Amino acid sequence: MLCNHTIHKHNHHFGWNNANAPVLTAKPGETIEIETIDSSGGQLAADSTLDDLAKVSLEGINPVTGPIYVEGAEPGDAIAVTFRDFQPSGWGWTANIPGFGLLADQFPDPRLHIWKYDANTLKPALFGPGGAVPLKPFCGTVGLALKEPGLHSVVPPRRVGGNLDIRDNAVGTTLYLPVEVAGGLLSLGDTHAAQGDGEICGTAIESPMVVAIELGLIKNANFAFPRFETEGPVSRHFDADGYRATTGVGPDLMQAAKDAVSGMIDWLTATTNMDSVEAYMLCSVCGDLRISEIVDLPNWTVSFYFPKTVLR
Repeated sequence: MLCNHTIHKHNHHFGWNNANAPVLTAKPGETIEIETIDSSGGQLAADSTLDDLAKVSLEGINPVTGPIYVEGAEPGDAIAVTFRDFQPSGWGWTANIPGFGLLADQFPDPRLHIWKYDANTLKPALFGPGGAVPLKPFCGTVGLALKEPGLHSVVPPRRVGGNLDIRDNAVGTTLYLPVEVAGGLLSLGDTHAAQGDGEICGTAIESPMVVAIELGLIKNANFAFPRFETEGPVSRHFDADGYRATTGVGPDLMQAAKDAVSGMIDWLTATTNMDSVEAYMLCSVCGDLRISEIVDLPNWTVSFYFPKTVLR
């Protein structure tokens, strides 16, 4: 789509810092085309191997393009970011990174999968022995500068946004971010071709893209945390052929989540040709963790949904 402004990917930074000079000043109502770098910071490419994964420096991960100064934005306001378009690159990667992910203790060895997909048709991307993952491009990291001075890591999500990994931040969604400094200083990156709710192995289909957004501004919003709204239903993700679902039940939500995911990995390995780490990575890009029940003391129920269409 035609936009008022373009920001190229060399205008990126690592972490949030309200001392970063804006690369663009824009008005509410304007549109911006933003080039992003994948979450490896360009350290991985379409021809990368497992050896390349071992060389990835954590100092260069999760770059975000920006920041953008939004005219009129003041502390207490909210900047609205509406996602208008995604231009995917046609390649991406998913990795099991030692020490990272929901089941890091169960999967200590590195693994890398390079995806190739049709950037125009977005046909399901092939994975290993029999998997085909429907694609839904979205922006994993979108955030503003914190009021506290200094450099703040981009890895954890924060009250002003950041690494939210909400897969419904896709075309048509409007994300509202609380402003803590003048102009907000908006940056984004970490684009994904697909991800399940939970991003359980720590990576999705990490894929560089060009993102088109429209800016808005809500005065005196006083939001404590980010909010978002979609333009249509989100319940029907990949469910045309139904789901397999496993559960975890217990007094600890994190352990219940681990149990639900472990059960699905066991189910997949028992009924397909995938090994356990392949199943783990596949679950990360297309399966959904859901809290099914959180009121019946002393135990809670977490469910993990795996779309059957992926294995058709």
